[in-house]
Amino acid sequence: MAPAVALPVLVALVALVAPGLGAAPGCDHPAHRWCRSRDTAVACQVQSRCPSLPRPAAAPVELSLYYESLCPACREFLVLKLFPTWLLLPEEMLSITLVPYGNAQERNVSGKWDFQCQHGPEECLGNMMEACLMHEAKNFSTYFAVIFCLESGSSVTKNLEACLQIYAPEVDSSRISACVQGDTGVALMHHNAQLTEALDPPHQYVPWITINGKHTDELQAQAEASLLGLVCHLYQGEKPEACGGSKAPKILPGCRR
Repeated sequence: MAPAVALPVLVALVALVAPGLGAAPGCDHPAHRWCRSRDTAVACQVQSRCPSLPRPAAAPVELSLYYESLCPACREFLVLKLFPTWLLLPEEMLSITLVPYGNAQERNVSGKWDFQCQHGPEECLGNMMEACLMHEAKNFSTYFAVIFCLESGSSVTKNLEACLQIYAPEVDSSRISACVQGDTGVALMHHNAQLTEALDPPHQYVPWITINGKHTDELQAQAEASLLGLVCHLYQGEKPEACGGSKAPKILPGCRR
């Protein structure tokens, strides 16, 4: 059996014996270096002969979820659709922003912001706890796992300590409590209120989903039916094995304003 020939050497031999198959005019790189980097391959117009080159990075699909902590449809989408899809896909493929506020209302009372939530004071507490968790944990992988634990459990507001112990023992629960009870939590909720009120078109229900900064009825329906399939379809980079797509079960009606 003939010995294997390294790809760069093979490219160089092709250039020597078949000048017509060489690099583009003006390429000042020797043939054995054409496949060393994508920039060189592009400059010499030999990308098709360099299959081992890494593909250029593609922008992630950006998904923003506007939700409220006790809305059944929000909890179902986050727990059964968003979190599993995030687990299945590479980190660089899907970028998620969570905005806990939903159909809440804010008002200025004697110079301080006061919030009223669709599912009562406990939902306002849940919204603020999750906002403070994001603020304190900072790392998305850390706080998303904890939020998944909270939203999938028996109580969003009473299971923080247990969820932190399981998914983020390095996060100090006392810092989250201080945030919730102090000015920082109020400021975070006011910020989420501004983000939610700035939506265009204005949100009519939650969960309200934007994809790459846009919301349409079609995108919402596709995200609810098969989020994995939608992200795989929109992503412009190399698709992972998980991108087979599957139909998801029907979800609960959204929480309308």
